[in-house]
Amino acid sequence: MTQLPPDFTLLQITPALDTGGVEQTTLDIAQAVVRAGGRALVASRGGRQAQELARRGGELATLPMDSKNPWVMQRNALALKRLIEREKVTLVHIRSRAPAFAALWAARQTHTPVVSTYHGVYNARSALKRWYNGVMVRGDLTIANSNFTRRHILSTHKVDPDQVVAIARGVDLSRFDPDLVTEERVEALRAQWGLTPDETRTTFLLAGRLTRWKGQALIVDALGAAAMGGAPPMTAIFAGDDQGRADYAASLRARIDLSGLGDAVRIVGHCADMPAAYLAADFALAPSLDPEAFGRTAVEPQIMGRPVLAANHGAATETVAPGETGWLVAPGSVAAWAVAMTEAALTTPQMRADMGRVGMARARDLYSLDGMCRATLDVYARVLAEQDR
Repeated sequence: MTQLPPDFTLLQITPALDTGGVEQTTLDIAQAVVRAGGRALVASRGGRQAQELARRGGELATLPMDSKNPWVMQRNALALKRLIEREKVTLVHIRSRAPAFAALWAARQTHTPVVSTYHGVYNARSALKRWYNGVMVRGDLTIANSNFTRRHILSTHKVDPDQVVAIARGVDLSRFDPDLVTEERVEALRAQWGLTPDETRTTFLLAGRLTRWKGQALIVDALGAAAMGGAPPMTAIFAGDDQGRADYAASLRARIDLSGLGDAVRIVGHCADMPAAYLAADFALAPSLDPEAFGRTAVEPQIMGRPVLAANHGAATETVAPGETGWLVAPGSVAAWAVAMTEAALTTPQMRADMGRVGMARARDLYSLDGMCRATLDVYARVLAEQDR
């Protein structure tokens, strides 16, 4: 691990600490900094992951960083300036656009270097929105969470290519390890999902919050089309929170009932044991309608030895090797997803195991948590060295 300067204190700026890739990466880097001998502060509204941050040695500064209210953002800026000065923060790491304005102002006022991570490929349909998104490249260095994201940044913003570094999101190999997951954990989840021990249907898992662009409705339609086409019996599990999107969740349930798939599609809510969840399924689905900037739900199952069916755009074109570790499927096409899921269901257990082994080896090599943390701390060291020149 990179040697940090003495008395190194990192301040990460994250809207909330609930569930998602931004939150998980925030926790991972906090832990890496603590293990390297530094302090790890996080300014955030807090959330269900706040206790996990403390368990990893991080410290939470509770501020409404998720607010887009201009007056709240102004108060946040002043609070962050005081926080940076009081805690002698060495470097600020920004992880979202709305709080970035307050964080950048506070950092500039205190002459503190800034790193940002571009976690998503943000839409920009106007000059104003492009300016708003551009706040994420106004620090000293920008981290892109995939090569796809880096290409998007360079094509969208006027920024020096040397100041944009691609660091793929990492997966904790000490947690995502098939050998560490007991059969009891897997069977408990399957029972919770309503799958009986004698279940013979091919099981697909779509892990992700319930929101339109994650593609749950597409999979419902694809399952219906596959059934009409004479496909083998299949079932799909949707694991994820609706995060307040009650209307979408209700429309999804109505769609399932209308399609006559009430016994074939299960909406199971948040799942805390994702390693066991992937082993409880035969395949993982990542059918996002919009391109994913990284998409850990296409990587984590491969590390667990499960083939993946992913939309053929965004970073999935980097993380999934078609024909070797899974399928890349035309985004948004019901017919294409019906065909791909049918092909997957028709594979033999040996074919699935072979794809799983290839995917596991490849993903462990490219997307380890240790590798991501080392690369990120290297970025911190680089920014601090450039400031000292």
